[in-house]
Amino acid sequence: MFSRQAVLRAARSAAPQRALLGQTRSFAAPASADKVKPPVTLFGLDGTYATALYTAAVKTQTLEPTAKGIEKLGALLQKDSKLVTILEAPTLTAADKSAIVAELQKSAGAAGETVKNFLATLAENNRLGLLPGVCSKFGELMSAARGEVEMVVTSAQPLDNKTLARLEAAVSKSDVVGAGKTLKVKNTVNPDIIGGLIVEVGDRTVDLSVSSKIAKMNKLLTDAL
Repeated sequence: MFSRQAVLRAARSAAPQRALLGQTRSFAAPASADKVKPPVTLFGLDGTYATALYTAAVKTQTLEPTAKGIEKLGALLQKDSKLVTILEAPTLTAADKSAIVAELQKSAGAAGETVKNFLATLAENNRLGLLPGVCSKFGELMSAARGEVEMVVTSAQPLDNKTLARLEAAVSKSDVVGAGKTLKVKNTVNPDIIGGLIVEVGDRTVDLSVSSKIAKMNKLLTDAL
């Protein structure tokens, strides 16, 4: 886990990264891409940075190690809310940023120069606070590049693997997934739906929740009275 004290300690011993930052300014602008076409169009500033990172990784033939590094960072950010707060702090000094980048590189593992340069660019442009969104949107790009279609199954309680496997098998055979695509199943828990399921695949939603049925029943009663 990150702490401000750890960041400051690392800052005192971190080597200056001015040269590295100077080499990575190109990430700050939307990628002209040299014919590299991202699999999906993303919006927002975090989408712009994610697309630029994807383009750079394709150009340098480091897409898979970059994806693994960004996935590790995304998982870290989900677990460590203190780190997210540190990244969003507007008062970070150059030494703080240098230390944060060094620690993030360690967390990313052997992700290579592409991730290293990208993190340095975010720091230089005061955009470290975008990193959670960038990790999420880079994941969208990778899913699209791999031909993955995400199915989100919302239930009142966590579903067991057997139930998820049956749902995956059923939906994989449908036209919603499409030929050559791989279904990626994610189970989210929302006690408010009471029971049943809400299944989302692409832009399609099938609401089989108890809360939805109750809402429809209430409407019918209201209209009838």
